[in-house]
Order: sequence, then structure tokens, then C-alpha cells
Amino acid sequence: MSSNFYTGFTRLCKGLSVILIGGYVLLQIFPSILPYVALIPSRTIPFAWNLITAGYIEQSILGVAISTVGLLSFGKLLEPLWGSKEFLKFIIVVNLLTSICVFVTAIALYYITRQESYLYTPFSGFYGILSGFLVGIKQILPDQEILKIKAKWIPTLVGLISVVTSFFTTNSVSYLPTLLFGMYMSWIYLRYFQRRVETSLKGDPSDEFSFSSFFPEFLRPILDPIASLFHLIFCGRRSNSSGESRGYELDDSPLPGSDSIEANRRRERGARALEQRLAAEKPSAVEKSDGAIESV
Repeated sequence: MSSNFYTGFTRLCKGLSVILIGGYVLLQIFPSILPYVALIPSRTIPFAWNLITAGYIEQSILGVAISTVGLLSFGKLLEPLWGSKEFLKFIIVVNLLTSICVFVTAIALYYITRQESYLYTPFSGFYGILSGFLVGIKQILPDQEILKIKAKWIPTLVGLISVVTSFFTTNSVSYLPTLLFGMYMSWIYLRYFQRRVETSLKGDPSDEFSFSSFFPEFLRPILDPIASLFHLIFCGRRSNSSGESRGYELDDSPLPGSDSIEANRRRERGARALEQRLAAEKPSAVEKSDGAIESV
């Protein structure tokens, strides 16, 4: 592995890593602050700020290690493509929406089951954002292979494995909703709201990034009608308004950016960025090898 793997991390990702590590250390020193920073549904009102803070609080050393490594690694790829401002916006928006969904789901499950554990379980952790990063990589580099698996299938596999393992673990309720909602909220944001720098349009309406693209092809005829509801909810009014800056369809006529051209450009930029990063790492590895030979 190249030594450059440990370098090239962005300043923003380093700062966020300090927050994650600092939050964990603070929690170990003052464990009594957990109810004030983690998302505990019974205490979210009036402590509404925990909808924001919960995503940056890890309760285990393994969790903070995975979150920090994941943030630095994924940020190294995504932040240069999105820009620091958009990268930070993605984290803030997805984190908040994920926490809101977890809160609403926990309250609903309590009223359905009357199990108080849903009200008092402390939800926290950065893995909702990490799962969202996987969705971002699926969007930009769908055919890039990671451990011999195409990136476009990794969010699906992570979600499937998490659901399956939840049947064999006792604390799955503390992480599974955050992980799944993180994927879902990140897809909604990237699909409908992220502003594309190259066109100033919003979202990614390409078929390759549709909701059904997360599932095997035989399920898509069933899922496509359901996914059309998302389009109606998020784009219904938009389609009836001025079409100058929209990326979706109006009266069955495609507007600029509504086809796969912009999606292909985004993937090409992602592939070029990955190639440049690998090319930058290669000389570093050669220099390290030459230095080792000379020392011998």
C-alpha cells in the first residue's frame, strides 16, 4: 500500500475528524453528557439540538476509528469533485434529515409496539453519513471496482448485510435506522436537490441513479411505479414552473440536463480524479521502493 494513502486528506475532513475524536474523548471523560448530545427520542423535545449533535458522537472506540477512516478516505475522493462547500452541506443536510427520520420512526414504533426501549435508546454515530458517501460514490463512479465489487452495488450490499446481521444482534436498533436512513436521505438529496456545478441545475435525473437502480433488475418493474411518487412529490410543482433552470421533464419534453449526458460527464470527472490520485500515488510508491533498495 502506498504511503500516500496516509496523505492528501483535505483540511475540512481533518477538522471533522478532530470533532469525531474529540466528541468520543469528551464522552469518555464526562459520560453524563450522553443524554444531551445523543439522539434519545424521549428527550429530543426540548433538547432538539441532539438532532444535529448525535451524528458526530461515537460511543465506542471501534465506531470512532471506522468513522474517522471512512471520512478521510471518502472525503479524499468526494470533496475535490463536489467542492468543500457542497461536501460540508451534504454532511449537514443528510445528518439532520437522517436524525429527523430516526426520531419520527422511533416515536412511531413506540406507539405501535408500546416498547419503551424505542424512546430511551441513545442513537448516535457518523455511519449515516458514511452510508451516504457510498451513495455518492455510486453516483460518480458506478463501475469502479472496490474489492472486485462494482461501486454501484456497494450501498445495496451494505444495507442488505446490515439488515441480515440485525437479526443476530441485540443492539441493531441503535445503528440500523441511522444507516438505512442515511442512504435514503443522501439519495434524495443527490437525486433532487444537489446543485450541479457544471450546469447550475439541481439533481441527477439519470436512469442509472434512479431509486430502482439500487435493486436487482427483476424488482425494477415493481419499484419504478413507487419511485414515480418521489418524482411527483419533489418535482411535481417544479415541472409546472419555468423550465429554464430545471433538469427534469415538462410536457414530456426533455429539458437540458434531463438525460444521461450530465451524469456521464460527472462520472468522467470522477474517473479522471481517481486516475490522477492513483497517478500521484504511484511515484510516491516508486520513490519509497528505491529508497528501501538503496538503504540495503
